[in-house]
Amino acid sequence: MRHGSEVEHRGFEELGEAVAAMRERALEIRAEGPVKSISSLRDFGPEAQVHARLQLSGKGLLRRPTAGIDVRGDGTFMPYRGGVRREELDPSGHETPFDLVRETLEHGS
Repeated sequence: MRHGSEVEHRGFEELGEAVAAMRERALEIRAEGPVKSISSLRDFGPEAQVHARLQLSGKGLLRRPTAGIDVRGDGTFMPYRGGVRREELDPSGHETPFDLVRETLEHGS
């Protein structure tokens, strides 16, 4: 988990336990409220900023499946898969974006 300058690593025995902890922490971060817009060479509104990144890595021999949630500055959750090369996932068709993260890791995608 990366939230601002804080980085935290935790281990879990079960995927369900890890996803539940991710959800709980993401909701805590969202409860902090929206971030402020940033103006540099261009403007970045809260929706364009990643307030926190919560990532889970599964088990694998060569490539470990990786998926997570970006908590955007406006409080929305954006699920993704991949570590270095992240691909945003479409959460429609899933009850929550956390369900999509769990499914992605269960299938090793």
